[in-house]
This record gives sequence, C-alpha cells and structure tokens, in this order.
Amino acid sequence: MEPIRERRPQFWQVAKRCCQIAASVDVAFFFIFYFLGSPVLAWINVASVAMYAIAYRALGKRRNALAVSLIWAEVILHAGLGILMIGWESGFHYYLLMFIPALFVSVRLKLALLALVALWSYYIGLYLVMWLIEPLQPISREALLAVYLFNLTVVFSMFSYLSFFYLSMVTSANRKLRKLATTDPLTRLFNRRHMTHLAKKELSRYERNGHPLSFILLDIDHFKVINDRYGHEAGDYVLKEVARVIKEQLRTQDLIARWGGEEFLVILPETTIGRAEAGAERIRAGLLAHQWRTPGGELVELTISAGVSEFRPGDDLNAAINRADHALYRGKDNGRNRVEVETV
Repeated sequence: MEPIRERRPQFWQVAKRCCQIAASVDVAFFFIFYFLGSPVLAWINVASVAMYAIAYRALGKRRNALAVSLIWAEVILHAGLGILMIGWESGFHYYLLMFIPALFVSVRLKLALLALVALWSYYIGLYLVMWLIEPLQPISREALLAVYLFNLTVVFSMFSYLSFFYLSMVTSANRKLRKLATTDPLTRLFNRRHMTHLAKKELSRYERNGHPLSFILLDIDHFKVINDRYGHEAGDYVLKEVARVIKEQLRTQDLIARWGGEEFLVILPETTIGRAEAGAERIRAGLLAHQWRTPGGELVELTISAGVSEFRPGDDLNAAINRADHALYRGKDNGRNRVEVETV
C-alpha cells in the first residue's frame, strides 16, 4: 500500500498566486484610470504592484507574516482610496469582503474575531463617510459602471478560486485523517482496528454466499534479536520491507494488516485452507530468498513463521484468528521458519 502523495497547494503557494493575480489587476487598473483621466488613482496602482511584488518575494522566502501584512495593507488602503476618490458605487468595497473567509483559516480564532470586528468597522466607516461626502475625483456614470462591473468580475473570480482552495483543503484534511485512522504509519498497511472492520465485512459476505475464507497469521522469527543487535532503526526498516515483500505475494483482493508488533494478518477471500497454505509457503519462500540488510549494509538473518486457518460455520472472527495463532506458535515450537495449518 503506497502512501498517498498530496498534490493540493499549500497556503503560501495560493497566496503567491493571489499576489500575481492582484498585481495583474492593478496593472489593468493603471491603464483604466489613466485613460479615464484619473492620474492619482492610476499611480496608486503602481504602488500596489510594488507592494504585491515585495509580498510575493517574501512568500518565496517563507516570510509569511510580512507578506500577509503587505497584502492586508494594500487591499485596505487601495479599497479606501478608490471609494473616497470615485465613490461607493465603484465596488472597491467588495475586495474587503474577501478577507472574511481567509481570516478563519490563517490565524487563531480569537485574533480572527478581533480582525473581523476591525474589518467590519472599517467597512461601515467607509460607507458612512461616502454617505456624508461626495467623491473627491468623480468620473462619468458610464465609466463608474464599467469600473463597478470590472471590480465585481474580479472579486467574483477570486471568491470562486478561494472557495475551490478551501474546499480542497478540507477534502485533503479529511483524506489524511481517514488515512491516519486506517493505516499503520510505519508499514503503510491497514492497522488492526481497520482490519477488524474489513474482516467483519468479509464474514458478512461469507454468511451470504458461503464462499471459503482463510486467514494467515505471520510473525518474524527472533525479531527482538534484530532490534537488540542492529538497533530499532534497523528493526523498523525490516518491518517495512517485510510488509512490502508479503504484499507482493498477495492478490489484489487479499487484505493485509500489521496486526501488532512484528505480526501480520492476511485475509484471503474465496480461498480454501489448502490454497491459503500454499500462499503462506510462497510468502515464507519469498522472504527467505530476499537478501536482508540493515540501512547500514549489514546482513540480517530473517525468517518468518505462519499459521493458517479457515473460517468455519458458527465461527466468529476471534475463533478463526485464534486457530491461526495456535498454528503459528506450533510452528515456533517446531523450529520456526515454517508454515503450520490449524488442527481439527
């Protein structure tokens, strides 16, 4: 079982992309206001592009606090100046609303709530100011409509992009949590809890169709000696390699878990005990043929013992696994490095 490699963008990567988009919007604004005859607003956008360039560079150096401060300052000041210069109807206030979802995923809750109150106060303050005074540099009604539609389109697009990002973050987090809940972190096999859940589903299938169901319980021989002689790092490496070799010998429908310590449990659906025994022998031979070395290159002698059982009518999961466990320890008593089948 290979670990899932997440390809979702990280926060700083998305922030860098937002800097690029925002700087491009400000370049467009420069030409819009230049041709509308508002040189002050045009040159404000030059300063905005410079701030985004510095924020982008800071994000590249992982100086996220500086970058976020610059982005906040640019949006707040730019939105305020745009509203004061050409009016509330320009739609510059929409950019302030984009901070609301970003606050709750980027800072602690208490700080986010304080920032939200400050943002709301600034937003209402701008509205009240523009209710009391006229724009400082008004533009024609048609030009104001064009600026409004441009701002609305940009904010709509940015909200859509950020919504996709936040949804991706939640989906990715849920996938990681499911992986942690079902997988052994060392071997990347199913853990005992999840294997028990899967085994019960296989038992339900057995009760419906009566197809054979077998179990193999495997244990690394003298594993404590490996840990004591070569160290726990070597022991962990051996466990991961044993898990990989066992999995290579199994079919797609077979289930394998790290059952505990150096024990592994294999569930073989639609498999008789004879075929399960042959499969266990194949695993034992595969591990025996493998040349085992520690991460430091030292040769390690490694064998396994295995016990095999088949689910019987009237059994429960514990009974079937216990019979495999008894067979396993009979193999240990008989010299190890062998496969034993449950007794009647």
